[in-house]
Amino acid sequence: MPTDFDAIFKAYDVRGTVGDQLDADGAWAIGGAFARYVAKEGSTAILVGRDMRPESPELASAFVQGALAHGIDVIDVGLCATDMLYFGSGSLGMPGAVFTASHNPAGYNGIKMCGAGAAPISSTKGLNQIKELAVGGPQLAHTKGTLTSQDLLGSYVTHVRSFVNTADLMSLKVVADTANGMGGLVLPAVFASLPFHLDHLYPELDGTFPNHPADPLQPENQRDLCARVLKTQADVGLAFDGDADRVFLVDEKAQPISGSTTTAIIAKLLLERHPNATVLHNLICSKAVPEAILEAGGKPLRTRVGHSFIKQVMAETNAVFGGEHSGHYYFQQNYGADSGLIAAVIVLEALSRHPAGLADLVASLERYASSGELNTKVADTDAVLAKVAAAYPQAAQDHLDGLTVDMGDWWFNLRASNTEPLLRLNLEAASASEVQAKVAQVQGLF
Repeated sequence: MPTDFDAIFKAYDVRGTVGDQLDADGAWAIGGAFARYVAKEGSTAILVGRDMRPESPELASAFVQGALAHGIDVIDVGLCATDMLYFGSGSLGMPGAVFTASHNPAGYNGIKMCGAGAAPISSTKGLNQIKELAVGGPQLAHTKGTLTSQDLLGSYVTHVRSFVNTADLMSLKVVADTANGMGGLVLPAVFASLPFHLDHLYPELDGTFPNHPADPLQPENQRDLCARVLKTQADVGLAFDGDADRVFLVDEKAQPISGSTTTAIIAKLLLERHPNATVLHNLICSKAVPEAILEAGGKPLRTRVGHSFIKQVMAETNAVFGGEHSGHYYFQQNYGADSGLIAAVIVLEALSRHPAGLADLVASLERYASSGELNTKVADTDAVLAKVAAAYPQAAQDHLDGLTVDMGDWWFNLRASNTEPLLRLNLEAASASEVQAKVAQVQGLF
């Protein structure tokens, strides 16, 4: 069993290296703890799935046995993308857990968990209690739970396709890089009867990631996709992470499209179908996002970074959609959960209706220059945040998530990492040169 549960219980999930941090004994203990936690919430059964990493079958099996031993019934859904597990949880009204380490390299594994109806579980709700139950040791049930299996893929595919008007879809040339991750299972199934010409890079499920890491946030992991888009003169490129809950776009010129711009594209299309609806965007999204939402007749609402916060605000405000700059996209009609594939098919519908191409579609939405997220190690994050805030007394400031300072023609957010002594800076201004100057100014205060 892992000697330090604190090392593997993160802000939103369980994550660690296999063997020294997370092993079968630890998975068994967490499965039992999850069973006890959801039983207190009124559930009698859970869904359990897994990704394609070599250790996932053993770890998932141990988790299942731990849950069964604590009296909870388990439905094994087998190989699945994370958003497929969320779909099952939402459509069946059951808590769920999926073994995955998302974009982390080979050698890592983890568990993403949710409550019934795909309700978020994180350190602010549920995850710490599950950790405490795991640390406290087992409390075996008098009657073990029962184990059954269910295939969710067919109903999941129907659900994803329900987000688009298939009559509007054109025969676009799409290159997709699923990086040997779970997109290799779900993407071909969703595209099977759609009119797209799919050129699929690295579709084989292989958790050793023989081609490149399944982390499309890093530009070097999009190189093969960009080269293929240019070579084949494709209309768009899609890059998925390891558990396929995030998607990143490149246009026909192999230029990356930011998560902010993708949020704006999706928001505009959904607002056609849901006039005057509320749309969420996290506070490191470009100012172009709330501007586009307002222009499309929607009501923009700014949130903290992180899925648990966004899902909570979505439920409270009845928002139709929420987007994060990091490539997570949340849909009211997806039980408030995020989905890379739903985001992808909506963008493809928007592109089908814009024959001038993706580069032209996004031109009006890419209005500012951005620094991207810049991480800096500091000795005392609170002290630095206070010093930076004091340096801009004339600016509009808030502390919704870290420190946001808005100078009108430029702004930045500075927030502490959940797990490391790091400050994360995101800054936006009118031009790249202005961004460079302002980043130097802000970082000079650290």
